[in-house]
Amino acid sequence: MDTSPQIERIHSTALVDKRAQLGSGVDIGPYCVVGPNVILDDGVRLISHVVVDGCTKIGARTILHPFSSLGTAPQHLHNKGEMAQLSIGQNNIIREHVTLHVGTEDGRMETKVGDHCFFMVGSHVAHDCIIGDNVILTNSVALGGHVTVGDYAVIGGLTGVHQYVRIGKHSMVGGLSGVEKDVIPYALAMGNRAKLTGLNIVGLRRRGFSRSDIRSLRTAYGLLFSQGGTLSERLKEVADLFSDHAGVMEIINFIREDSSRPICTPAINGNGG
Repeated sequence: MDTSPQIERIHSTALVDKRAQLGSGVDIGPYCVVGPNVILDDGVRLISHVVVDGCTKIGARTILHPFSSLGTAPQHLHNKGEMAQLSIGQNNIIREHVTLHVGTEDGRMETKVGDHCFFMVGSHVAHDCIIGDNVILTNSVALGGHVTVGDYAVIGGLTGVHQYVRIGKHSMVGGLSGVEKDVIPYALAMGNRAKLTGLNIVGLRRRGFSRSDIRSLRTAYGLLFSQGGTLSERLKEVADLFSDHAGVMEIINFIREDSSRPICTPAINGNGG
């Protein structure tokens, strides 16, 4: 078997700065532009008409489709050209007209994307966002600055997410939603403004969650958003009942974490599952 490193392929019309760092087997197609502070790991592919600029690192085997733009300056009035970063993990698919911007001095100086994510046409990730693994942003999703999206979350098309909002892992936001509040893990939310409509049962089943786990999550969800007592009292009750259940405790800890946004709740109290 041939174990020699693959040579990168750069189309004659591409403009690649000599200071850019290219891994083995990188494929840069026609009319792409790659800046001086860019790192492309092994097997990264830029199909055509792609711009990668700024202090941007793209992980192995990530594919960028035509007219995507990564690592350019954030849409932020206080930006002074600081050397902020964009870090993208491995095996991501970035489709046409997707934009991902670097971080800001007012934030964490980095926008970060995990592995195995799928960014569909026209989706936008603003400055200082943190995106987990296996996240899907469908067509024309727009994430404001400082948004956090957990592993396996799915955000439906034409949805806008307000600055600083947290989207919990394994959750799903329906299309055409406006999200201004934090969405707990495992939940389903939709609407303008988005409300919880239950748990992401279909997604949980597809990812192999057991009936027992789903039953526990549904029971905990019903108790958390019931009408009895205060939220603080309900949190304690659920934490005591499910202290040994990792999924339920993820929801509890998510709600208890410091956040500049309130928690998204159901439109009508009940278990909603």
